[in-house]
Amino acid sequence: MTITPERLRLYLVTDDGLTVGRPLADIVLAAVAGGVTIVQLREKRATTRHFVEQARALKAALSASGVPLIINDRIDIALAVGADGVHLGDDDMPASEARRILGKRAIIGISLGGVPENAADAIAQADYVAASPVFATGTKPDAGPALGLDGVRALRRAVPRPLVAIGGINQGNARQIVEAGAHGIAVVSAIMAAADPEAAAARLKDAVEGALRQ
Repeated sequence: MTITPERLRLYLVTDDGLTVGRPLADIVLAAVAGGVTIVQLREKRATTRHFVEQARALKAALSASGVPLIINDRIDIALAVGADGVHLGDDDMPASEARRILGKRAIIGISLGGVPENAADAIAQADYVAASPVFATGTKPDAGPALGLDGVRALRRAVPRPLVAIGGINQGNARQIVEAGAHGIAVVSAIMAAADPEAAAARLKDAVEGALRQ
């Protein structure tokens, strides 16, 4: 599947710690109704069995919408459930190996914490790049130093791939991130922790689209 900048406009990364008893699929589907364009299932604390169950349930829930499902880190789970792709961090399998295993049609995203010096091979295999983290974030304690808007601008100039920004992003700063060069924003708590995920997603998408229209 080819990824386009439009597909990255509003990227939801899940966090089961923010569901407060609500079914994950219900939150995700509400967010999609509000404008989410791609979903990443991130399960840092789950057992493999639970991760597979959640991934399979989300894949089925998203099937009618056409919204791709990306699996964080776990290539084995992406293969097991027929997910659309994976997102890889610095400590995960190299993108070249992931591409070899998953094939040409899979979506592969990678995170970069700054302008790369030795990431040419990974970028060549990636369909998109995530600038991470843009701002300080509480949902990923092991994230590196914040890039800031200048870091987003630098990555946009340096990386010939669609660019999505993640880390501390909310309705209040979404516009300036897109104005700095990101093709879209990725959020966790701004949607996952919202009382009304559909409305939260709609407001974020409006902010992104407003910046793009300028």
